[in-house]
Amino acid sequence: MDEILAWGLEVVRSVQTLASPALTAAVRLLSVLGTEYFFLFALPVVYWCVDHRKGIRLGTFFLVSAVLNSWLKVFFRQPRPYDLNPSVGMARETSCGLPSGHAQSSATFWGVLAPWIRRPWGLVLALVLPFLIGLSRIYLGVHFPSDVLVGWILGSLFAASHAVWGNALESLVDRLPGRLWIAAAAAAALGMNALNPGETGLPGALFGMVVGAVLASSRARFDAASGRVREKALRLALGTAGAGLVYFGLKAVLPGESSANYSLFRFLRYGILGAWVSLGAPWLFLRLRLAEERTAATPRT
Repeated sequence: MDEILAWGLEVVRSVQTLASPALTAAVRLLSVLGTEYFFLFALPVVYWCVDHRKGIRLGTFFLVSAVLNSWLKVFFRQPRPYDLNPSVGMARETSCGLPSGHAQSSATFWGVLAPWIRRPWGLVLALVLPFLIGLSRIYLGVHFPSDVLVGWILGSLFAASHAVWGNALESLVDRLPGRLWIAAAAAAALGMNALNPGETGLPGALFGMVVGAVLASSRARFDAASGRVREKALRLALGTAGAGLVYFGLKAVLPGESSANYSLFRFLRYGILGAWVSLGAPWLFLRLRLAEERTAATPRT
């Protein structure tokens, strides 16, 4: 492993010989496309404005992938390039390095989304964006090439799993009572928290999203595809504003990291955020007549 890290550090140094202020600014902007903030915006776009079923599927695979990534970081506890050579650190992160979360998250997100996008753009996005985002992390000195490679592989496996089993899983969801899926989501969140007590936000978001989606099947059955561009833009603006209020507002008022109960409050904050995306915002869209109600049969809850 030491030889791999030493080789990786040399690759980082070699890549950074190309550095310039303009390139660094562009790379930092590109790296943002792999952050939590980008996906907090992008996932609801699919759910609110494209197709609610696709949004739930994408969100579920993405969140499970992200939880696995956070657990593997703790399991391997691998340093980052700047831990071995501070001079290569153009950015800093608080977590361990292996695997790259940016690489894995972007490969999962765009890999799942690609088949739903008109060709060839779906394939281009699924291949080019994760590749460039991964390279940006090497350039910034926050990941070794091996971190990025493992992230790409794991993200691709999640995307492939969705391609193979996504339809079957959706059919299974439709057949089983919603209360069973709430129980399953609670058990999954509990297991995720047990494996990695330091990361309770992602399990909370998954639990909140599932609970909200089950309740929305009878209380906020909106049609994401309905409405003109104007209505969809208003949905996106209102929904994003509400998500920001939940995410940043609760972060400001709830106890911080110094609190003994921080993990619990973090789970709660992300759980409310997930429920807002899947239930609260759709309910608001229907009340404001920014979306039409679906006419399909309601799944059992």
